[in-house]
Amino acid sequence: MALPHSTTPRAPQPGPAQPGPALPGPVLPGSAPLPTLRLSAPPQTGRIDSAVLLSTVARLVASGTALSKADLVAATGLARTTVSTAVDELLAGGLLRLDGLRPTAGRGRPADRLALAAGGGRVLVADVGARGAHLAVTDLGQRVLAHTHIDLDVTDGPDTVLRMVETELTRLRGGSGVPARAVVIGLPGPVDNHLGIPVRPPIMPGWHAYPVTARLQQAFGCPAVLENDVNLRALGEARALPADQVPLLFVKVGTGIGGGLVTGGGSLHHGADGAAGDIGHVRVRGAPDDACVCGNVGCIEAVASAGAIARRLGRRGEAPSIAEVRAMLGRGDAAAIAAVREAAGLIGELVATLVHLYNPARVTIGGSLTAASDELLAGVRSVVYQRALPLATRNLVLTNSALGEYAGVAGATVLGIERVLSAESIGLLLGA
Repeated sequence: MALPHSTTPRAPQPGPAQPGPALPGPVLPGSAPLPTLRLSAPPQTGRIDSAVLLSTVARLVASGTALSKADLVAATGLARTTVSTAVDELLAGGLLRLDGLRPTAGRGRPADRLALAAGGGRVLVADVGARGAHLAVTDLGQRVLAHTHIDLDVTDGPDTVLRMVETELTRLRGGSGVPARAVVIGLPGPVDNHLGIPVRPPIMPGWHAYPVTARLQQAFGCPAVLENDVNLRALGEARALPADQVPLLFVKVGTGIGGGLVTGGGSLHHGADGAAGDIGHVRVRGAPDDACVCGNVGCIEAVASAGAIARRLGRRGEAPSIAEVRAMLGRGDAAAIAAVREAAGLIGELVATLVHLYNPARVTIGGSLTAASDELLAGVRSVVYQRALPLATRNLVLTNSALGEYAGVAGATVLGIERVLSAESIGLLLGA
């Protein structure tokens, strides 16, 4: 798995973006190094109870904002004895470690350098799509210890799919004895991540209101986080890129079409009810009246997704699989290229509208077709730069995903580590 770190300047690009060199980082077995993912610093708070203090100190160290006790005193405004007590507790609890010495200004003694302890626990990751899932086990240092991809079908229902996920994650964990601290799962549909349930997902019959996080929490004995799969990809992409590449809009074109929004502060934008970014059921100008699984007609997912392109290429009622469509694009099949160009035009109309609405620094196009051909990206770019106004596009980067199909694994890793270091989790962890 190659996960290049893109350093593309924020300017319109006439051709496909060229990725920059990969950052040193955790290694996925059998693959190139992963980029180091940025963890967020905690917001300032007036609360100073024990759990909040421990979480604040741990997250400041994990994000690189503070690397010594002196840095923590400056960052928090708290007394040195208060900070020192919190650091000692985190060191004793195995969440922080000493990482050598950090030179100080003047003639004073070098300060102990602090770092997050990778061995403090495991994060279990399940990035589930409509037809397959990437599953991984990482440590708190973002090192991917084990990974696999499995074929599945979300239409088989939650019991069947989650049983497969649980079985494979248990196998990947092995018998190390290091406890799981969080499990993160992404699903291809709308979710309520507060309640931990899917909400009427159009392509997932039988999943509505299923208690996904409650089941996983019971299975693995640790907090569970449910997120939309495109949100995971958006977050992973944003945290692997320089901080000036947000706000970021991620558009996934696969079996369906979905969107994920990352704010200028680097966090996911969910909206009031978690529905932000659910762009697959928006109708755009010029779209045909094809029926959509949601019950409406002309949705962008019904007319421009990889599944829609496959149906358009079908003969005698038999549509090729998405994998076969990718193969057709790879060998330059004229019909496949024409179908992708038509879909790209419709997607470009939608993205141009979103660019005006959200004004992102970067729009990333991901999904199953982007690795096979540049036709989709080129078509979307053409329409966006033609339709959107100059103020919104003069610094816009519109490119393929830097992390490819592993962006969801990266996003889930970030969410998992930040959940482990949250006040609600860290208090229970160190209290135990």
